[in-house]
Amino acid sequence: MERTALGEMKSNQQFSSSAPGGSIQIASPHDSDSTSDSTRVSPTHDTVDHDIYDVSFDGNEDPMNPKSLPLIRKWAIVIIVCTGTTCVTCASSIYTTTYPQMNSEFNVPSLIAILGLSSFVLGLGLGPLLTSPLSEWYGRRPIYVFAWSLFVIWNVVTAVAQNIQTVIVSRFFTGFAGGTFLSVSGGTVSDVFLRSQIQLPMTLVSSAPFIGPCLGPLLGGFISYNTKWRWNYYFIIIWSGILLVSIVAFVPETFPPVRLRDKAVSLRNSTGDDRYRAPSEKLQSSRTKALGYALLRPFQLLFFEPMCLALDIYAAILLGILYLFFQAIPLMFETTYNWKMWQGGLPFVGIIAGMIVGAMSAPLWARLKQRLIEPGEKQSGDIAPEYSLIPAIPGGVLIPIGLFWFGWSLSSNVHWIVPIIGSSFFGCGVLLAYTGIFTFLVDAYPQYAASALAGNGAVRSSFAAAFPLFGLQMYSKLGYHWATSLLAFLTIFMMPFPWIFFKYGKLLRAKSRFASTV
Repeated sequence: MERTALGEMKSNQQFSSSAPGGSIQIASPHDSDSTSDSTRVSPTHDTVDHDIYDVSFDGNEDPMNPKSLPLIRKWAIVIIVCTGTTCVTCASSIYTTTYPQMNSEFNVPSLIAILGLSSFVLGLGLGPLLTSPLSEWYGRRPIYVFAWSLFVIWNVVTAVAQNIQTVIVSRFFTGFAGGTFLSVSGGTVSDVFLRSQIQLPMTLVSSAPFIGPCLGPLLGGFISYNTKWRWNYYFIIIWSGILLVSIVAFVPETFPPVRLRDKAVSLRNSTGDDRYRAPSEKLQSSRTKALGYALLRPFQLLFFEPMCLALDIYAAILLGILYLFFQAIPLMFETTYNWKMWQGGLPFVGIIAGMIVGAMSAPLWARLKQRLIEPGEKQSGDIAPEYSLIPAIPGGVLIPIGLFWFGWSLSSNVHWIVPIIGSSFFGCGVLLAYTGIFTFLVDAYPQYAASALAGNGAVRSSFAAAFPLFGLQMYSKLGYHWATSLLAFLTIFMMPFPWIFFKYGKLLRAKSRFASTV
């Protein structure tokens, strides 16, 4: 049983036991499509030789099962956590619009100021390595509330900072706290939606980390142009404060093992029988060991799962390019088209528009997925996670097309709308690629969704933190055309991986210690 509570068994395994006056079917909390009402008797015994009655959900209609929540409530939860992700990533890039005023006030060069961007993004990657495994032990809600409270506090510290050192340090801890939403939100979707329903909410989860950073320069350009640079942080503080109230009021606990613990407590209180136990409660004596395994799991997924590692590197390159663009695009349009500072964020409208188109295409990919699913899979409901990678395949083609288009059309002799249209292809491709990658990770590793996304976040944030540090020098030496082409060639190299895992993922999952066997 210890191995079960630790989550080291496959998600489709089942257990059963009996209780006085009735039977309770025992199923893995992540067996999302199980709706059986059958009962079986198989009492277990603890170390003091008396019966322990395992507690599980009575199918998907059990009021304690997060999948039984009303659909409108599920979507409210997803929208709130995704808005949090958008706020965090907007805070990451809005910083780039503060350089002129902040550098002048603190008397620092631009290269030093860029460290504030890199430190924030580095925090985004490192934070989930701690908070995501903790959410798989203590639950989603306490991690959301605690992390978001710290996010608000550290934004206040940044807003009142009197030197660049304080800004850089506070930005790291702001990203460290806010990064929780980039990984745990995918786990929340896995908690409340059935596998057959997960595609559309995961599109929203995949969109938020990219729409946010594209909004940052757009909003920050207007704020910094019309008022003091500190108002960028005041804006984020107001936004995040409203979200904190929303999280406390409307986001309940959704992690199934924690909900099972709540159910066991309720049964003990109502019956007076303290033999009712959730699977995770049986490991209280080895809590430290179990928590250690949980904290180690994101690294295990990275090092022992080739699908995770390859897709994480692909995602990292795409995010690195996007964060490099926060430095390069305003400069390119200012020098090529003589745009002013407040106009520097406008080219990101093309990327945002492409992402919106990519998100709106979700029903198309869902229908294509249904056509490709084999009849036997439709009947059993055991749909292979590899079908989630379908959008990433055309997305991988659109990304280099958009980059080449953007890079080689950027000229004073060409109207500015042409490279912006090219950037929209890049934005659409990135959204499709991330939708496929994120949904696949959540679907292939349902029991460790938050840990899988935490590992993904760590890799991609490391790239995103590093790319801005050399991006301007690269564009200065290679020129706008060839520097952008170099980025395009990197994406061409990674383009085949979604297709490879779509075709051979089932074979790789069969050899995995963590992936679903479906």
